[in-house]
Amino acid sequence: MAQGDDWMHADPSGFPAPTDLRTEVPHPARVYDFLLGGKDHFAADREAGEAVMALGEGARQAVRANRAFLQRAVRTLAGLGIDQFLDIGTGIPTAGNTHQIAQAANPDAKVVYVDNDPIVLTHARALMSQVGQRSTRVLQADLRDPDKILAAPEVTETIDFSRPVGLLLVAVLHFLKDAENPGEIVSHLVQALPPGSHVVLSHVTGEALTDDEIAGVGRAYSKVPEGMNLRTREQVAAFLEGLELLEPGLVLCPQWRPDEEVNPDDRVSILAAVAAKR
Repeated sequence: MAQGDDWMHADPSGFPAPTDLRTEVPHPARVYDFLLGGKDHFAADREAGEAVMALGEGARQAVRANRAFLQRAVRTLAGLGIDQFLDIGTGIPTAGNTHQIAQAANPDAKVVYVDNDPIVLTHARALMSQVGQRSTRVLQADLRDPDKILAAPEVTETIDFSRPVGLLLVAVLHFLKDAENPGEIVSHLVQALPPGSHVVLSHVTGEALTDDEIAGVGRAYSKVPEGMNLRTREQVAAFLEGLELLEPGLVLCPQWRPDEEVNPDDRVSILAAVAAKR
């Protein structure tokens, strides 16, 4: 654990600390936290993150660009009147969380965070104690089990599936192998959404990487059980089949409705899109 951290021993929410942290195994949420410059990670996570950073500053640019895309997408959906969000694979809470963006636009907005890392659960519970259980809930569950997510009380008691929902699958699907049928999982979740709902998706791709960089990503994530499963633009687009893409479509995440001029030299190899269910 990073020096000076006492969150694992003194959860301000009053809940007991989680067990089975498996600190010797790098976890995507904690590696992502390291790349964002956070402090809630262990030696194994830092080792994996440093291997990613060895590929160049583009790795840190990518995670920051992805985070900024999430924030812009949530603001966009809030502007369309969506006031309930299901954020799966949320990662460790940091500045500009989904609920902060959504509730800045609409104080009554509701958010359910879902992640399979018990450390995320600890942070989110502490967060929940500050903002109130009615508006922000947290569920420890795995994207690979969408039925469990959809049936969980944290979800059913917070989200009204008779009204439009914002489903966030941001930087999570690339941790599912093809054999785990990520397309079927996305389809299952989308089927549960009413018309007017939107899906926010981002996914690592190799289209802006050299062959050597792609190999380097594979080595960096070799100790992460989920691995890093880069997919082509066509494969990522297939996750959104049957949905209506909002402009500008499926693009590299800095290019999705940027708040400022995009630097053409930034090599961020993460595709992003927001799509509506009509």
